[in-house]
Order: sequence, then C-alpha cells, then structure tokens
Amino acid sequence: MGNIVAIVGRPNVGKSTLFNRLTQTRQAIVDEAAGTTRDRQYGKVEWTGKEFSLIDTGGWVINSEDIFEEEINKQVHIAVEEADVILFIVDIQGGITDLDLDVANILRRANKPVIIVANKADNYDDHPESAEFYSLGLGDPFCISAANGSGSGDLLDKILDLLPKDLADQPEEELPRLAVIGRPNAGKSSLINAFIGEERHIVTDVAGTTRDSIYTKYDKYGLNFYMVDTAGIRKKGKVNEDLEYYSVIRSIRAIENSDVCILILDATRGIESQDMNIFSLVQKNKKGLVVCVNKWDLVEDKDQKVIDSYVNAIRDRLAPFTDFPVLFISALTKQRIFKVLETANGVYENRKRRIPTSKLNEVMLPIVENTPPPAWKGKYIKIKYVTQLPKVTVPSFVFFCNLPQWIKEPYKRFLENQIRENWDFSGTPINVFIREK
Repeated sequence: MGNIVAIVGRPNVGKSTLFNRLTQTRQAIVDEAAGTTRDRQYGKVEWTGKEFSLIDTGGWVINSEDIFEEEINKQVHIAVEEADVILFIVDIQGGITDLDLDVANILRRANKPVIIVANKADNYDDHPESAEFYSLGLGDPFCISAANGSGSGDLLDKILDLLPKDLADQPEEELPRLAVIGRPNAGKSSLINAFIGEERHIVTDVAGTTRDSIYTKYDKYGLNFYMVDTAGIRKKGKVNEDLEYYSVIRSIRAIENSDVCILILDATRGIESQDMNIFSLVQKNKKGLVVCVNKWDLVEDKDQKVIDSYVNAIRDRLAPFTDFPVLFISALTKQRIFKVLETANGVYENRKRRIPTSKLNEVMLPIVENTPPPAWKGKYIKIKYVTQLPKVTVPSFVFFCNLPQWIKEPYKRFLENQIRENWDFSGTPINVFIREK
C-alpha cells in the first residue's frame, strides 16, 4: 500500500521519457479524469496486478534543467529519504559524468535499494557499453530504451521484486482513515495536536510499514477513526523541511493510505499553487475531501459576506469538483475542531452510501427524459436504466444506453450533478459510467 519509487539522475538522461513510458501503461486502461493532467511528476504504475507510485524528482525542482549540483543533490536526498526504491537513470550514449559520480556517492551511502538504469540503449549493440556503470558501485546496470520501451518489462519485474513486501499495514477494523494534508505551515501539526488534546487518546499504533508514518487510532467525542499520520509531523527530516516538493511527496503517501483527506488552507494566504497540487493528488486518487480554512482567528472581518466570498473562491479554484464541505477553523483556539472530525466522518459515510436501484431509476429516469443527451447526427440517445456498482471504494453509477460513445463529458457531469442534488455525496468523488445496454 502506498509504495513509492523515485526517479533520479542528471538532466537529459531521459527521466521524463521513462516516467511517461512506465505510467502510461495505466493511463491506457483508466480514463484520465478531466483536468487532472496538470502535474506530470506523479503517476501510478500497474504491473502484473501490483501497483506503485512513481515520482520524477526532476519535476519537483523549480529550474529542473539547471545543472546545479546542489539542485540535483537535493532531489537525490529527497528520494533517499522518502522512496522505497530508487531508479538512478544514466545515459549509455554519454557515459559517466561528474554529476553521475556525485549522485552515486549519495546513493551508495543510503540504505535503500537502487537500480541503475542505463537508458538510450536503443539496440542490443549498445548493451556492452553499460559495463562502465559497474564502476559506480551500485550493482548491475539495467539496459533499457525509454523511447522504444525495450527492457522496461524486466525493469518493472525488478522494481516489484525490491519493493517492501506489504506487511499487515492495513488497520484491522473498518474505520474511517483520515489524513490531514496541506502545505508546510498551514497548521497540520497544530490541528493534529488539537485533535489529540493533552490526554492523547491513542489506543494503538498500527505497526508494519517501513516508514514511521501510519495509522494512529483515536476514539474521541464518540467517534472512532484512524489518523493517517505523515512521518513529517513526528520527525523533522534531514532535509530542510520547507522544501515544497518534499511536503508533496509526504502528502502522496498520506493521501494514498486514507479514505478522507482534510485539506488545510491558511486563511491569511488564500489558495496557492501548491494547494492546487495537493488537491489534484486527492482527485487523482479519488479520495473524500473536507477543506478547512485554518487560522480563522487571525482574520479581522468575519462577516458572512467574507465567508461566502472565501467559499466561492475555493470552489472556483477547485472546479469542476465543487461538492465538498468547507469549514472555518482555528487549530490554535480549537474553534470547530470537533466539527472537522464530524464532517470528515460524514464524508466517509457518503462514500459508503448505496442507493437502491429502484430508487435511482425512479428519480433519475424522469430527469433524463426531460433533459436527454444531445442527439448526434440525427440519432437519439436513450438512457434506459441506471444502477450503482457494488463493492467499489468510490460511489460509481452505470447508465445503460443505446449509443454510449456519443455521451460526452458535459452530459456526464450533468448526470453527476443530478445525483448529487438528490442524494448526499458531499465530499466524495463520483464515477459516472455509460455502457451499452
């Protein structure tokens, strides 16, 4: 659960080509939700039924093509600190450079599995050239061509081989798993401390993951839940804590392991691009969401107008997914802390909501009758029947019709909005599928 593989290496060795090669295998299967292709530095890879997250560290650094040693060293340190397996990409055409040696020095000292990937081995005659990479002291180089894909299957097998075997890191009980996420200094730790209070109602720490983040069980105010903690809250890493991408990688792990994410925004700063990055991770992973505007005690004017304009601005920036609760809190004065937990709990319940098929059809079919999908080249599209899929983590609805391929995104969104208007799915994404009847 939540294994992270990081790609490191100097510029122009083919990091992003490899990233795209490995992640697109999945995109061919899963349709990208509209509007989530902004950040290409994070993706999911699925291989022989197993899944891991892939991070291209180059993408997190502001001027990634600058060959500043320190920038590259920073990326490598982050990978060492956060990833489970590291892919060190070198260029078989260009051979070893000083920068490669620097990276290798850091990686040799790290106690992490590293795979040397000799890229640009576009045909087999190039393979013997990879022998020089043995001198980096990191084991056998893997020859691949990210451009044409040769060798990528073997590489994926090797990665899966090195990933930590999942111990029982899933909590035993079916309880909501909540993650508090947000950029540094938005008040994550204060919020978590406010939840814990001085009494520290910690029942059990679930052991079993390689990182020291993971589930802490609480029972507070009559609610039982797991807090997905991120290591960052408990230990300060060796790397300067305010590195933006560092916190994003931390968030990835927390988001993937949770059901509902509590996104903390700083009332004094509004929504910044990093908040958007973290939000798009929540969307990509189809998790529940509660947005909390923290430090509300510092805002002078708490007029309803101000509140409304805040809420509208937030929904505006996060569209098209706008059906989520927004709370104004102060972790410092503990204002509405309990409300956060209650709301997150509600979102968790909404994720599990099942609507009987008869009820769905009774409500949705007349709506579809009144506003049918636009005709296509004179052909009328008829939706006959709708049902909710059982046993999936995200509420998913299937509409059966005669010409599914002509129902486009805007109409799907219309259907989703109608479902939301009739039933409470606040805070949770919904999947709408159109199938041939």
